Amino acid sequence: MIDAQPRFRTHPYLQQRFATVGRKLAFACKDRKEWQSWRRKTVRKLKGLTGYDTMQTAPLNSRVTDEIELADHIRQRVEIQVEPGLYMPMFVCLPKNDPGPYPAVIAPHGHGSGGKIAVAGCREIPGMAKVIKQYNYDYGVQFARAGFAAFCPDARGFGERLEKDVEGGFNGRSCQWLNQMGNPLGQTVTGMWAWDLHRLTDYIETRDDCVPGAIGCAGLSGGGLQTLWTAALDTRIRCAVVSGYFYGFKESLLDTYNCSCNYVPHLYEHVDIGDVGALIAPRPLFIETGDKDNLNGASGLNNVKPQVRTVRKAYRLLDAGGKIKHDIFAGEHRWHGVKAIPWMQRQLGGFPK
Repeated sequence: MIDAQPRFRTHPYLQQRFATVGRKLAFACKDRKEWQSWRRKTVRKLKGLTGYDTMQTAPLNSRVTDEIELADHIRQRVEIQVEPGLYMPMFVCLPKNDPGPYPAVIAPHGHGSGGKIAVAGCREIPGMAKVIKQYNYDYGVQFARAGFAAFCPDARGFGERLEKDVEGGFNGRSCQWLNQMGNPLGQTVTGMWAWDLHRLTDYIETRDDCVPGAIGCAGLSGGGLQTLWTAALDTRIRCAVVSGYFYGFKESLLDTYNCSCNYVPHLYEHVDIGDVGALIAPRPLFIETGDKDNLNGASGLNNVKPQVRTVRKAYRLLDAGGKIKHDIFAGEHRWHGVKAIPWMQRQLGGFPK
């Protein structure tokens, strides 16, 4: 038997490489003109790295396939075409006893959610009530109760969009499979997810029951990833809540292996997460962080706060310092929402009217 020797491991070399080649596009702007140039250049680079710019548009061909009335909201099932021949199903949670129009919130899910069903509060599905309670996962329903039309889609690789032969049933995931198969074709799961939510934005703009231009995005964990990139790459997202997904890449993704859907080729050579967040400025941004969230990294909040400081610099440069909020709550990896949902109401409207 041969024992692995620490001095032969590659990880220390990767840590060193991270320190020497990183952040070619770090936010360091001195004025608005520099910021405009930096933002154009960075968005273009990130669309290339993620394969977003390889995606193909197609008619939405949207259709509502089902609608049910629940105790405190209405739930629709909707399908839209996101690329030629590729469809995305979703639940849309609407306020009850209010004809609208409503401000809209895109509410993407993370892992362990069964795709859209946890966010849409489908407690009737066996095992989902426990998941929803553990992570406070039904934020789509929470937003509907607060007066929003909440759009809860299945991300590629989850729910009804699982690839074949995936273990775990409806609560399985195939995002790792997709990322590994997509990378050699110039695509990533991050790019796929951002593209799909921008197509969802296109669909929201066609709905008469949604207030024109009043579109936000909010999600936990992998839903935070989707929210961050969706808002960074498309200014139609008026405001965003990133929950459980804002920390330095090195500690949280290089030093601690996470799901491969987080990994984009050459990403660390150009930006850290704070630089991606700075692309959202000056639009309102709310970041939620549990003080005991294990995904924060080995140094905990000390791996989070420097990234938030990077974003704050961008907002101050654009005279929008009051438009970024960071809520550090007592708890582990979960959706909090106590301050985030009222904040979203102030940005877009919603109950009370």
